[in-house]
Amino acid sequence: MSTLRTAPAPSKSSWWPCTTPRDPRTPWYARLVMLATLAYAASPIDLIPDFIPVLGYLDDLILVPAGIALSIRLVPAEVMREARQRAASTPITRRANWLIGTLVLVIWLIALLSVGRFGWVWWQGRQQP
Repeated sequence: MSTLRTAPAPSKSSWWPCTTPRDPRTPWYARLVMLATLAYAASPIDLIPDFIPVLGYLDDLILVPAGIALSIRLVPAEVMREARQRAASTPITRRANWLIGTLVLVIWLIALLSVGRFGWVWWQGRQQP
């Protein structure tokens, strides 16, 4: 019987995407590729919908790693080295995690309330003769 091994924790140097866009030496097109890759990975809208059996997940398995690889190639080597050193030396605080989590929650709450308000106004206008 084989034992399951847990995946190793990501190293601190893997936090380079958080620090490289802030560096003024990072080209604008590298920032654009990083933003597009992050937006595509986080977006519920896919190029090929996930309900299509194989192709739905295949686009995620190809496009996201390709965007990450392209981002790494577009960032200058000196900037990447400094970003990895900075990320390795900077401690990750729980306060930042709570702050970002709260911000995301507030944005979702505002979006849901806006959709609910729109739906309510539409429903009320539909029932009047």
